[in-house]
Amino acid sequence: GFRPGKPPYEILKQKIGEMPILEEAARQAISKTIDQVIRENVQAEPVGQPDVNITKLAPENPLEYKVILSILPEIELGDYKAAKVKLEKAEVRDEEVKKMLEDLREMRVKEAVVDREIKPGDKALINLEMFLDKVPVEGGQGKGVAVVLGKDYIVPGFDKQLVGLKKGETKEFSLPYPEKHHMANLAGKMVEFRVTVNEVYARELPEIDDEFAAGFGLKNKEDLEKSIKESMLAEKKKAAEQKAEIEMLDKIIEQAKFGDIPEILINHEADSMVHEIEHDIEHQGGRFEDYLASIKKTKEQLTLDLLPDAVKRVKSALLIRKIAIDEKIEVSDKEVEEEVERLINQYRGHEKVEERVKEPSYKSYLKNMLTNRKVIEKLREWNVEK
Repeated sequence: GFRPGKPPYEILKQKIGEMPILEEAARQAISKTIDQVIRENVQAEPVGQPDVNITKLAPENPLEYKVILSILPEIELGDYKAAKVKLEKAEVRDEEVKKMLEDLREMRVKEAVVDREIKPGDKALINLEMFLDKVPVEGGQGKGVAVVLGKDYIVPGFDKQLVGLKKGETKEFSLPYPEKHHMANLAGKMVEFRVTVNEVYARELPEIDDEFAAGFGLKNKEDLEKSIKESMLAEKKKAAEQKAEIEMLDKIIEQAKFGDIPEILINHEADSMVHEIEHDIEHQGGRFEDYLASIKKTKEQLTLDLLPDAVKRVKSALLIRKIAIDEKIEVSDKEVEEEVERLINQYRGHEKVEERVKEPSYKSYLKNMLTNRKVIEKLREWNVEK
């Protein structure tokens, strides 16, 4: 019979009890005061969500609550301008260009089923069985295994054993596994094979000529070779820079002293690393579940394995943040807006992406990313010797 939100306190207490009222009042009071409480009592920068525990909640008594926070650790920097890391010179050999050309030929190979014996250069689909002292090798059985004759295989000479076989024929033979093979139970041992041919394919590889180059949008064979060399050189330069950067940060981290790093940061970084692996596998058309099965680990076990690298990544991030503060390396709002504009142009037509990059939270992320980039550039100037 009362207007919504206007019942007398005593009647409300009779209907729902006093504690639910106090708990709701406490929730509202904490929500209104917690930011100020943290500002007034914590000098360091908090990390993650605060853990709030009510320590006193009773009628006619003051409300008391306790806040537990994870905070960024104190960092004492060492000398971060004298790491003296050498940048490896990037070079591309003619053999590497030739190999890439062969790989491109393989991408454009024409295959056709043939009713004849297997010849060098053919591809065969086989059923494979492997034995060690007549006992089947675990994981050594497969159906529909593709073998291209003339390619390098783990067991030298395996492909040559197929020459002369026809569809439906079976052959048994033995070959020694390499002494330094990663499977210790097979390394250096004579392994027995049973092979049944399912299908034989003749393979026709295109010639590397001007017509072949035109298929890649280039004028002639020379332009194709030049483009491949330039692409490989750029990739090697990038790899050399990344290697130097990792070595540089490792040396600078060794010189620094870190306070206690909150577990929340390490766990979050390890989770991010797992998601990165998952994304990369799915991007390549694989399944994360199959990957976990191949390494015989659960997602939780993989996360645990990544914890040491996660600690290293967290330390790198904290180090870069500290150097940015000490060196007063900043990113202007103009630089952030220019990056936003660049991303909008890059993803023009993708409305959701355009909306996302305009959000304040994403601009904050961009500012942090651009700041980190500036710090890394300065660190390279100080530490990497070309």
